[in-house]
Amino acid sequence: MAEKLEPVKVQYCGICGLPVEYCEFGPDFEKCKPWLIQNATDAYPDLVSKGDGKGADEVAEQLKGASISSGGSSTSQPEEVKRLPGGKVKKKERQEVIIEKVIRNKRKCITTVRGLERFGIKLADASKKLGKKFATGASVVK
Repeated sequence: MAEKLEPVKVQYCGICGLPVEYCEFGPDFEKCKPWLIQNATDAYPDLVSKGDGKGADEVAEQLKGASISSGGSSTSQPEEVKRLPGGKVKKKERQEVIIEKVIRNKRKCITTVRGLERFGIKLADASKKLGKKFATGASVVK
């Protein structure tokens, strides 16, 4: 005869009421951290080892320097300028891919990807592969 399986004992957080494994995805993980350090050290061993939290401060400082540009032009990086004969100025195009989401109707949206041609990607091939990957229609507009 087969052995009876015992039910799994689940430990719940005393602050948010979620199982301790899912506490980090809850609404107030910062409030739960002290309770987890005292009562659930096996679920989050990295919390106990850090202790002072200096690592989190370093990561926060690094994230402050990072940015994601949304559409438009950003003034954080100056564009390179090339001088042509006669004093004319030619600006070098920045190599970046811009992805925009445009809402057409209430629930319909169009995702526009610009800048792939600067990286030597054939637009027709990219359109075909993206259409297959995301199961949608894709077209090339110049």
